[in-house]
Amino acid sequence: MAAPRSSARGKTPGLAWDEATLAPVVLVHGAEGLLVDRAVERLVGLARELDPETEKTTVQAALYQSGMLSVLTSPSLFAEPRIVVVESVEATTDALMTDVIAYLSAPADDVFLVLEHRGGVRGKKMLDAIRASGAPVVTCDPIKKDAEKVAFAAAEFKRGGRRATAGAVRALVEAVGSDLRELAASCSQLMADSEKTIDETAVSRYYGGRVEATGFRVADAAIAGDAGQAVALLRHALDTGADPVPVVAALAMKLRTLAKVAGMRGRGGSASDMGLAPWQVDRARKDLASWTPEGLATAITATAQADAEVKGAGRDPVFAVERAVLTVARSAGR
Repeated sequence: MAAPRSSARGKTPGLAWDEATLAPVVLVHGAEGLLVDRAVERLVGLARELDPETEKTTVQAALYQSGMLSVLTSPSLFAEPRIVVVESVEATTDALMTDVIAYLSAPADDVFLVLEHRGGVRGKKMLDAIRASGAPVVTCDPIKKDAEKVAFAAAEFKRGGRRATAGAVRALVEAVGSDLRELAASCSQLMADSEKTIDETAVSRYYGGRVEATGFRVADAAIAGDAGQAVALLRHALDTGADPVPVVAALAMKLRTLAKVAGMRGRGGSASDMGLAPWQVDRARKDLASWTPEGLATAITATAQADAEVKGAGRDPVFAVERAVLTVARSAGR
């Protein structure tokens, strides 16, 4: 029943969550909680595909005491296959580190040991030992870039067997993309409630208010030089509970994209060289048609000042973000 043991030595390249593979020991490592959870669920599912009677045991690393691993992995009376999941290894005890390092040299038969570590430096010696053993490592790093979120959402729809237009995916990310769990849930909701191809109309129907009033919509209006629309969207967003911090962050992100693309003019760089999706580069090039280097510098400076003020350096975050939005809008075309 047990999966073949890897004989490879040295550092194992990281696997994506949906590539997680069973082995006597598997490390799931990264700070993106949704992906960690999915990787563990996948591993448990794979174990039960091999044998539906597989028993799952969960252990909290912070509560681990010396010798527990030996008890959990020792042969059972009826020889049932087992999967042992050690949660929150970033809070590991010294006893767990000692026992896991010793266990790596002789893993138990018919047992899959999964260790999930959600980031931080605690347990580094153990993590290094796991990697050096050749055990699979599933990497679940945070998804922060817009391009990565768009790719994630597109993969969600593909995995669900549904077609979604590129515009719909972008609109959905703009509406709910600040949290990966919410983005995944929104993809599931759209697939459940839409029978046809998921397009921008479907996204607008469910998330229209949020799409129109997110920081990205405010930023788009400001960068287009439409001060009136930008301020109207900003006030609506703030009135419906938006925080000034992510609004300024969206403005800064859009301006950084413009600066990146402007800096690559004439140098032949690709979208991947800039860490952007092709559609982001195309959009930035269109936006840059109405911007001068001086105007862009003014907008970036104003946004940086607002960023400091909304994070505590100023007395009135709402005034700070509104002033930044107006400055950006008025800088377009200068």
